[in-house]
This record gives sequence, C-alpha cells and structure tokens, in this order.
Amino acid sequence: MSYARSARTVFVNMLGTLDHLVSKAQDAGMANDVLAEKLADDMFPLEMQFRVALNQVLLALNQVAGRSVSLEETPYRSLIEVRERIAAVRSQIDGAEPAGWADADATVDLTLPNGVRFLMSSEEDIQDWIMPNFYFHVTIAYALLRNAGLRIGKMDFLPHMSRHKVPAT
Repeated sequence: MSYARSARTVFVNMLGTLDHLVSKAQDAGMANDVLAEKLADDMFPLEMQFRVALNQVLLALNQVAGRSVSLEETPYRSLIEVRERIAAVRSQIDGAEPAGWADADATVDLTLPNGVRFLMSSEEDIQDWIMPNFYFHVTIAYALLRNAGLRIGKMDFLPHMSRHKVPAT
C-alpha cells in the first residue's frame, strides 16, 4: 500500500473519531464552553486541539498532495462549528486521490514558525511529522473530553473498528 493511500485511510478513520467524539459531547448536552478545557495551564485548549489536528491533514495536503488549501486559523466557537470543519476537511481528503500525491521520495522542506527547518521525503513527512502530530492532538481532544466528564471509552477512539467486529456466537 502506498504511503498516500495509507495516510488517507488514517485521516478518514481519525476524522471519523473526532466527529464521533464531538457528536457524543453534543448528545451528552455539553455546552460550547467545553472548548476552553485544558489538562494543564501551559497546554492548548480543546478548541485548539481540534484545530491543530485538522491542520495536520491540511498541511499534508499542501506538502505532498499537490493541494493549496488554507490552514484553519480562526478559533472554533461551537461544537457545531467543530463538526462542520471536520466535515470540510474530510471533503478535502476525499478529493485528494493518492495518484496525485508526490512520490514517496520527493523532498519536503518544512520550516516551523520558530525557524526550525526539516528536510525529508514525502513519505517521511507523513510518517515522522504529520501522523505523530495528528494522533497527538486527536488523543488530547479525547482526553480533554473525557476529563470534562464525557463518558467515552477506547472504542469511542476507534469507532471505525466496528466494521471489523465479529458478531458474538
């Protein structure tokens, strides 16, 4: 399987996780102020965890999938808006066919806002930068919602696994 196909699968699955988590928060009657939740004073709030997770997908599309999409810069004001943005990013990934992605060994030149610069292949960019950051922010969003009182468990982090579930005998 190509790195592009694998990345798209992970993005689709985990965007589904984010949508599932926000849907559960809405169903539980959580107010939009949950978006300000933090586990520690020096960390990003829940809203920013969602936004950075989505930006990892958009960054991947810009760096290796031949797209030119704007990153999410405006803070989300509601859980409804978070779900709308997840759907919009999902639409972007759905339209990014693996055949249009850069060759696995094409060079990605990434400079962070703090000036740190990385040179790596497209495949390494996805594997070593994008995916770890994406999973980190999805995981922190899960932890923040759970810490705020949302009753969720491991299968809420992996709702895509339901398609593989074998019925009990």
